[in-house]
Formats: sequence, structure tokens, C-alpha cells
Amino acid sequence: MNDQRPPHRPADFLAVNRGGGLVTLLDQRGGALFAYAAWRTGLKPTHLTLLNLVIGLATSAAVIAYIPAAQDGAPWWPLALGALVLWHAAYMLDCADGQLARVTGTGSDAGARVDILSDVAIQASVVAVVVAVVDAYASWVPAWCGAAFAALWMTNLVTSVMAKEDASVSMVKSTNIVVRLIKLVRDYGFILVVIALALLWPESMAAVMLFFGAVNGLFLLASIATSARATLR
Repeated sequence: MNDQRPPHRPADFLAVNRGGGLVTLLDQRGGALFAYAAWRTGLKPTHLTLLNLVIGLATSAAVIAYIPAAQDGAPWWPLALGALVLWHAAYMLDCADGQLARVTGTGSDAGARVDILSDVAIQASVVAVVVAVVDAYASWVPAWCGAAFAALWMTNLVTSVMAKEDASVSMVKSTNIVVRLIKLVRDYGFILVVIALALLWPESMAAVMLFFGAVNGLFLLASIATSARATLR
């Protein structure tokens, strides 16, 4: 029986990506390869979403479970390298499921809900890694800082979901390279790199948590101000 599906190339999947920061664009390229492989093997977008979920959660769980061994003298670099690779593999799969759905026309409301809920679960697990490492290596940081960091992280996630539905929500649309470099602080792909590298010097995770917590807090205030100004014109 001949395969009646239209031929596709990795470039076809990359062409329908939803964009993102400089590092996320690299993950989108990896996602296009995953999407192409899934199309060749007959997988559905939700298969990629669930694989993303398993890899993302398993990686975070492994890092948290490793903390006692690291405190007893085990080196962090194998886990840091593994987390860097696997978190980004999971993120590439997250990029791939949407690309596959758009190119093949197999998207659905249910699939979109699974995708969003999986994103929430994985990012919650990454937040748990940051807070657990800070608790283990920087006990001087007040507990409320970890709680605030976790709550403010949702700002990044919610606005990312909004951006998928409406690109106009971005407050700064410039593609100037300097602006794009500044916007790395809200690029999920870049944030994963920073968190994974911070595992090499776990004492530095407190600075990472405080920095990104402040960034997300300031972004929340700026978003509220921008939206309020638009309604009062």
C-alpha cells in the first residue's frame, strides 16, 4: 500500500514555529527535527507532548533526588550536564508537538489542553529544583523568597501561553539584537541553560532564584501598567 501522505521536510516544520527568544529559536530547530521524525514514524502530536512530560519531570526528579548525594561529596557536573541536555530535549519536544500539529492539521482543543497542562507540570518541577537547591545550599534565604519565586514564575508561563494565542501581547516587539539579548531574561530556553549551569556551583542558585524572581515581578508590574494604560485611553 502506497503512503498517500504529502511529503515533508524538517524545514516545513520549522517554518510554522511560533518563534521565541534567541535560545528558544535553537530549540525550535531541534523541535523541527523531532517533528519530522514523528511524522515519518506516524506519531501524533500528543505522543510528543507526553514524551516531553516524562523526560521533563524525570529530569527534575533526578536532580532533586541527587541533592543528598551531592552534599555528601558526589560531583554535580554529571547531573548538571544531563539536566541541560534532557531539559532541552524535553523543550524541543514541546516545540515539536505544535509544529507537527500545524503541518499535518492534526491539532485539537484537547491536544492543546494537554500541551498547556504538561508545560505547567514541567515548569513547576523546574521551579521545585531551584527552590530545593537553594534550601540545601543557601539556608540564609528566607522561605518566602522561594514562595514568591514560584508564584512569580507563573507570570512567564501565563504570558507565554497568551503569546501563543495572540502575538500582539508582547510589550516590546523590536527585533534589534540588543533588545533580543536583553529579552533573554524571559527566554525559557535561556533560563534552562542558566539553571543547569548553576548546578555546577549550587551556592549560586540563590542568586539565580532572586534574579529571575525580580525579573518576573517587574514584568508583572509592567504588564499590569501597560494593560491598564490601554484601557484608560
